[in-house]
Amino acid sequence: MSASNHRYHTYDYYQVDPLLGGNEALRTLLDAAHARDIRVILDGVFNHASRGFWAFHHILECGAESPYLDWFEIYGFPLHAYESQEKPNYAAWWGLPALPKFNINNPEVWDFLLGVGEHWIQFGIDGWRLDVPEEITVEGFWEAFRQRVKGANPDAYLVGEIWHLAPEWVKGDRFDGVMNYPLALTAINFFAADTLRMEFSSNYYPLQPLTGQGALQHLARIFETYSPATQRAHLNVLDTHDTPRMLTTAGGDVSALQLAILMQMTLPGAPSIYYGTEIGLEGGRDPDCRRAFPWDTRAWNQSLRSWTQQAIQLRKAHPALRRGTWIPISGEEDVLAYGLVGEGEVVVVVFHAGRSQAQVRIPLEDDRLRGLSHWKDIWHIDINGQPVTWEDIEVTRTGQGEFIDLALPARHARILLGK
Repeated sequence: MSASNHRYHTYDYYQVDPLLGGNEALRTLLDAAHARDIRVILDGVFNHASRGFWAFHHILECGAESPYLDWFEIYGFPLHAYESQEKPNYAAWWGLPALPKFNINNPEVWDFLLGVGEHWIQFGIDGWRLDVPEEITVEGFWEAFRQRVKGANPDAYLVGEIWHLAPEWVKGDRFDGVMNYPLALTAINFFAADTLRMEFSSNYYPLQPLTGQGALQHLARIFETYSPATQRAHLNVLDTHDTPRMLTTAGGDVSALQLAILMQMTLPGAPSIYYGTEIGLEGGRDPDCRRAFPWDTRAWNQSLRSWTQQAIQLRKAHPALRRGTWIPISGEEDVLAYGLVGEGEVVVVVFHAGRSQAQVRIPLEDDRLRGLSHWKDIWHIDINGQPVTWEDIEVTRTGQGEFIDLALPARHARILLGK
């Protein structure tokens, strides 16, 4: 339960807010989702609570006499718990008085939070997305959290909100994966290179135009950092409740979002579609990025929605796109190419972010790509949603190696299946 619209000010960790239907509504949702083979994860906010949380509320009422003083880091009395000229005299997340930080060093707090994590897994949820986990620095906490959760359900999914490359968090003792913001920024900075809204750039969300070569280097860094198993467990995002909407960041360029969605659906990991992205919902920085979903379908970009649906269908149809090994191929000014090999398939993905048609040579230098006699296109719509018929693909073999010559329309992708 929470007294804020975004639900990050938790005051009861064991109850779903009645405004959202209570625990019964969550049970109904879980039963309906599981009947459709859909899994549900909750957002766990364990770094901080709210001033309405029962232990902090007790301190507000009883002051220094409260037995719960050590649940938080209190510096003085009376507490400055509301907006005023006085800063909060207790540890608060980002100095916000409404969000007192837990003292995780307190064994009672530790046990309470692990109990919450285990309770909802036993209730039937399928995992946790853990909010700001790097801010809980007490040694062993997340390892203990994983043990409790996995003890209740070994298949539970644990993903951490971490904004940078962080292999130390996914060694098998804490999280299964992290939110793949480096991938999101690679897609945004490449596909929207000439339309980026630079005013949205920040230290944690750096916007900087990328060429195809730069995008390939960024992807290679991501895939070199993590094991294949970990790559498949990352949450691959394009935008979230903490970032501007990608369509807004891209200056309204729908084609940039389309190509980014197609990239998202052709890479290992768990693609995460932030509600409304698929129908063109816009929004700037928080809270604008958290606009309500427009249920009036007349406000939807139906072409974008159809593109997203077809990209998902492509991903489902080809296991290599979900679980294959990523291979760097080439990067040029406006062109990015990579391969995916596994599950009995070899796939080459080629993106052209330029604004005019181009002829591109794709080298097949990797041993896993060479020697295949037949390639066919498996993506057959253009950026406007119109069907595309391609000519046969021929492989050229010379003393310098093998390559494929492709015609690429502006703002387009070709996805090839090799045999």
